[in-house]
Amino acid sequence: MALLFYHLPFLPFLFLFLHFIASLSSPTQNLNDTLSFSFPLTSLRISPDVKVQTLSSSLVAGASKHGTRRLARPNSGSYNYKTTFKYSMALIVALPIGTPPQTQQMVLDTGSQLSWIQCHRKLAKKPPPTASFDPSLSSSFSVLPCNHPLCKPRIPDFTLPTSCDQNRLCHYSYFYADGTLAEGNLVREKITFSRSQSTPPLILGCATDSSEDKGILGMNLGRFSFASQSKISKFSYCVPTRRTKPGVSPTGSFYLGQNPNSHGFQYINLLAFPQSRTMPNMDPLAYTLPMLGIKMGAKKLAIPMHVFRPDAGGSGQTMIDSGSEFTYLVDEAYNKVREEVVRLVGPRLKKGYVYGGVADMCFDGNPVQIGRLIGDMVLEFEKGVEIRVPKDRVLADVGGGVHCLGIGRSNMLGIASNIIGNFHQQNLWVEFDLGSRRVGFGKADCSRAAV
Repeated sequence: MALLFYHLPFLPFLFLFLHFIASLSSPTQNLNDTLSFSFPLTSLRISPDVKVQTLSSSLVAGASKHGTRRLARPNSGSYNYKTTFKYSMALIVALPIGTPPQTQQMVLDTGSQLSWIQCHRKLAKKPPPTASFDPSLSSSFSVLPCNHPLCKPRIPDFTLPTSCDQNRLCHYSYFYADGTLAEGNLVREKITFSRSQSTPPLILGCATDSSEDKGILGMNLGRFSFASQSKISKFSYCVPTRRTKPGVSPTGSFYLGQNPNSHGFQYINLLAFPQSRTMPNMDPLAYTLPMLGIKMGAKKLAIPMHVFRPDAGGSGQTMIDSGSEFTYLVDEAYNKVREEVVRLVGPRLKKGYVYGGVADMCFDGNPVQIGRLIGDMVLEFEKGVEIRVPKDRVLADVGGGVHCLGIGRSNMLGIASNIIGNFHQQNLWVEFDLGSRRVGFGKADCSRAAV
């Protein structure tokens, strides 16, 4: 079972998004870097919620069986697109969708496949959100009919099977962690950057019933992700820091295509797994990293390396996910981290407090002093590559004067995987090189207006 997290277990604003599990053979191989765009990221603070999304390989098998048309290549070239930021830990990018374009706010999510937008629902008693997409205003919008291969009742692609609605259109549904339901139609629409630059028509979800006001930009390794459908072989983002001056919003950047800063990046290869292996706890479409260990201060914790590698059933997979705020560890790793925290600052722990049911390394005291006692935290990978979290940013402000280490137990979510969330990606370029199946990291001041 593949799991994808989005600012985990606190429910106010969340996408418990059933994650696509698909047995795909190198869905992003042989891609050409045909688009090179630059976007700003809006870092949106939300309370940690979990989003879980599940999809079967039958979606791809069905699409291939019925001869899905090859998407045309978009025009090449570079294009810069920037807007202002709002502070948060969900990464929000504003995309111009349709013809003429309508700006849509979407959560940048490397842990999911299907992209979806909020669509206009014309109800006299309940006007739609002002930021929703109005299909009637776009000349490039089209819907998927019931006879489309993605709309087969026996294909378990969504939380509920797709079905035909009263208009003979393909209907899908998603459940959310707070118990609400988002649903709508599968459609085709393009992202229009300028008169000469746009993506080909992409398969998207068009949500007509949802309590949320933002969509999802799915960027995982699945062939129906935004990156795959647009034939973008690289994308990267820079997460701004949470602490800013009063009245100043943090800024960040999101690139589709070549990043001008990539000359200084350090790369590690993604772990690859035989598609023939059946691993019920594995997400084959996630970005799986070869993690080696964790250091707290100058001490390397005694965590066996196999804890960070998937076993025969897929448990232990280590994924990097922009859609998850916190980092989540399996018990064997989490317990070692907690032991060290207790040794360093045990008396200062907030007794009996568990944030969101998953994180119990929390404090009431001065976060600067506690951070100094804990020291830097380092996530170690192959080839000497590491993610270093400085001591002044190891604690996350969760409200009410409480600060937590920013790490939760993944087993409390019902999974056995390690997830590196965006809290531990601050001030770091993260590049996803899909053509070479690798991830690059580069230190940066992501809070600058331009990076």
